[in-house]
Amino acid sequence: MGEGPGDKPYEEISEELIAERARLQAQREAEELWRQKEAEITKKFRDALANEKARILAEKWKVEMEDRKAAKILEERIHEEFKRKEEEERKRGEEQIRLQEEQRAKELYWSLKQAQLHSQCNEREEQEWEEQLRRIKAADEERSQRAQCARDEYRRHSLSAIQKGTVAGLSSMFQELGQNHEQEARLCHHLPGPGPPLPRALPVGRTWERPLRPVSREVIVRWFKEEQLPRQAGFERNTKCIAPWFHGIISRENAEDLLENMTEGAFLVRVSEKIWGYTLSYRLQKGFKHFLVDASGDFYSFLGVDPNRHATLTDLIDFHKEEIITVSGGELLQEPCGQRDSPPDYHLLFE
Repeated sequence: MGEGPGDKPYEEISEELIAERARLQAQREAEELWRQKEAEITKKFRDALANEKARILAEKWKVEMEDRKAAKILEERIHEEFKRKEEEERKRGEEQIRLQEEQRAKELYWSLKQAQLHSQCNEREEQEWEEQLRRIKAADEERSQRAQCARDEYRRHSLSAIQKGTVAGLSSMFQELGQNHEQEARLCHHLPGPGPPLPRALPVGRTWERPLRPVSREVIVRWFKEEQLPRQAGFERNTKCIAPWFHGIISRENAEDLLENMTEGAFLVRVSEKIWGYTLSYRLQKGFKHFLVDASGDFYSFLGVDPNRHATLTDLIDFHKEEIITVSGGELLQEPCGQRDSPPDYHLLFE
């Protein structure tokens, strides 16, 4: 397999195997076509010869030919003529089948080759996505650790001031800590500015063991029902109506097809098959963007794009109707993309 001296490279062996499979498949199809063609040719000339013999006999008996030898010669000549024509048609049929076999072999070869290349591309894309997700998770974890270190440092300074009994220093420290805690609260909740903090979502009581990542549609549906429905994911604010931008477990291609004829700024949110969360699909002037929304914790946030955390999925959507998602892209959510088919693509999530 390309490892020993004189061995063919793996790619060459793979090419030969694909070509041989294509050739054998085309050969089998050609043999079947030839059997059908040969049967048609044989039947055609057998029937024609029988009709001609019948005609000659009828004429012979009609005119009562006395020269039977001449009749025999005529019959043999006609027989040879039909045999020659049959042989010519056989050759034409064989040539036609041979050309079809060669063409079919080429078609099968390229079909198998494209399937192989497509499989390799999918495998590379999956590996790249796994690595990207791992880096994003690591960056999020590092930010969380830094915030925890900052909180520990504030507590350490407070305890030190109390132990020293420095009233003035303690008063100043409390005032400074009050400001820092307000900033820290904004960092944790990612508020756009001063104002009351967002309500923290209560932890959802889980009655099942969630895998590290989605493994099937059945598991995703159960996750949504167990963890997301209690948090009103996909609903309009303070109502029992499903939001017009919410969609079920649909593919990237289906999402782009729904957004195809809409203007820039149109968007939809679909349940992700890659992470515990969602994908926000956004219509650009030319093309589309897809943003992953992490819902694995007790908040909702974009992975690797926007650090803001939101208590509900609706909060995230409403926030980015006013604030852009990325500075470079300037994406602003404008027009929700609703359902096109009946039943809606999210019906399995609410059954």
